Amino acid sequence: MFARSDYCCAVRNSAAARSGVSPVQSVDRAISVLELLARNGEAGSTEIAAELGVHKSTASRLLSVLEARGLVEQLGHRGKYAIGFGVVRLAGAAIGRMDLARFGGHTCETLAEELGETVNIAIADEGIAINISQARGSAAVTTQNWMGRRTPLHATSSGKVLLAYMGEDERRQVLEHGLERYTPRTTVSLAELAGELERILADGYAACFEELELGLHALAVPIHGPEGAVVASMSASGPAYRLSRQRIGQLVRPLTGAAAELSAQLGYFAP
Repeated sequence: MFARSDYCCAVRNSAAARSGVSPVQSVDRAISVLELLARNGEAGSTEIAAELGVHKSTASRLLSVLEARGLVEQLGHRGKYAIGFGVVRLAGAAIGRMDLARFGGHTCETLAEELGETVNIAIADEGIAINISQARGSAAVTTQNWMGRRTPLHATSSGKVLLAYMGEDERRQVLEHGLERYTPRTTVSLAELAGELERILADGYAACFEELELGLHALAVPIHGPEGAVVASMSASGPAYRLSRQRIGQLVRPLTGAAAELSAQLGYFAP
């Protein structure tokens, strides 16, 4: 039985052999098909053949190859084709390399307005978390700026999310120097931290209660890149008197939804 990649190669080779055209010409035609569908929304094989100036059978073979790759899809039984989700995934790989701080700024602002709290996006950088985007909600009473601030991974909700989804070797290197205590509530036991990371993976979010600063509570969730890897974390933080444990629980859903929206914009589609 053919694997998917074997099948796709067989389809491409068979199509090229029957058409008598060079691989370069076939690629050019395939790109023209995608451009046509992107421009028109949908088109049939007859229309595509006329646009390319080729026989309908040639257009049909091109469409078969593109469909096998998920780059086009047939719309029901109407014989029309449209751009497939495979193109979206390819585009997502390019989008994922864009400046995440700028790309996620709108999402942060929208969520901060909804929650009334400060919302940040953080990434892992040489064993610490660095905040690359921030938006303050209407209820925020502090003028503290977290932008560009480097914070410990083990003492923040954002950092714990990044640690939880990090590869084992990378995590080991980060933790091999021990865990510094910042407040009486900071987790400084590796065994205790390991248990927390397991819970984060199971629950899909991390919460911190006065672990970095007394009086500061925070909640964070992962942001996924095009291939599914966690590339950043999104957090909501605020004073302990307002972000109680009960309210933290109520923020999980909107924060997760915003992070999922941003992940989708980066090219990630949850299974």
